[in-house]
Amino acid sequence: MGDPTGATQPRRRGGKAAWTLMLLAPICGELMFSAVGMPIMWLAFPFLVPMYGAGVLLVRELTVRAGGAWPTLVVLGLVYELAEDGFGLQALTSPVMYNAAEWGPRVLGVNLTYWEAQVGYHIVFSVLIPVLLTDLLFPELRREPYFRGRGLVGIAATAVVGVALLRVTFPPSVDPGYQAPLPFLAGLLVIMLGLSWFALRVVPRRFPVPPPDVGPGTSVPGPPVLGVVALAATLGFLGLLMPRGNPPSGPAFGEGDLVYLPMAVAALLAIGMLLLFRRWSGSPAMTDQHAIWAAGGALVGHTLFMIVMVLRYPVDTLTTTVALTTGPAVILATVVLLRLLARRVAARPGWAERSVVVREP
Repeated sequence: MGDPTGATQPRRRGGKAAWTLMLLAPICGELMFSAVGMPIMWLAFPFLVPMYGAGVLLVRELTVRAGGAWPTLVVLGLVYELAEDGFGLQALTSPVMYNAAEWGPRVLGVNLTYWEAQVGYHIVFSVLIPVLLTDLLFPELRREPYFRGRGLVGIAATAVVGVALLRVTFPPSVDPGYQAPLPFLAGLLVIMLGLSWFALRVVPRRFPVPPPDVGPGTSVPGPPVLGVVALAATLGFLGLLMPRGNPPSGPAFGEGDLVYLPMAVAALLAIGMLLLFRRWSGSPAMTDQHAIWAAGGALVGHTLFMIVMVLRYPVDTLTTTVALTTGPAVILATVVLLRLLARRVAARPGWAERSVVVREP
């Protein structure tokens, strides 16, 4: 017999939204990028869900419970990346994995260029875009937790287990016997705890979820323009930092101290885009349609980048074949699915409401 009060409906929707986010995180973060150049990633997908999916879901749940908006997601996304690359893969300090030590300078034993590329990439593609898309699919839950307290504990535990599984599976086969220095891991844990406190206690007070905007605001380019800007920014950021080849060998540009130049340009590009979208998102003219186009441009851009890299620096026939077939198919599927999402959003009453991810007071 059904629930006459409908009390279970929000809980069921929350469960569907949670699973959607848990799947979108590894899809956007890995399958649409790494899998184009590393076909094995398609087989590894189920193992990515506990770490990627649960980790990003935890970031989203903590942000909503703290009353935060996208700035909180960004800071917690940084914590998420440090957990993955610092504790899970330990690629931040490994001199072997992904050839990360060759990408650029090593500062205090940390592969700095690799870290810059990964933190920018994961904040956008593993956290912000999956959360944005999930919010668009479940708009009534944008500012609501998906779980009660017990569920949050379960998700946190799953994320920790995911990091542990990542540590004992992939790294031993790539860099056997390597263990990040214990002082580094202890310091990293302190940094992560400090950033988490800052994200949940300080950032929401400075950048809370704003009320609906009224009155005129900053003019915003059309949605297609935002899509092109996001695509170009993605290609520029990745092109400045990601070395050529598979496995990557670096640096992408320059030698010695000259490597700091593209790193600085990439950082300025990322900060500039952040400020630009902050300006646009403060306007009532910024709608969910703009957000969909921006997300689509970024997603197409990072898949296109990997296709170009594989074709310019081929490894073997299988990898090239996957890049020429799966890559364009992923781009086509991205465009089609986001177009369907845009139509679905436009058909809703009050469709101009903007996303919690891009809104800014």
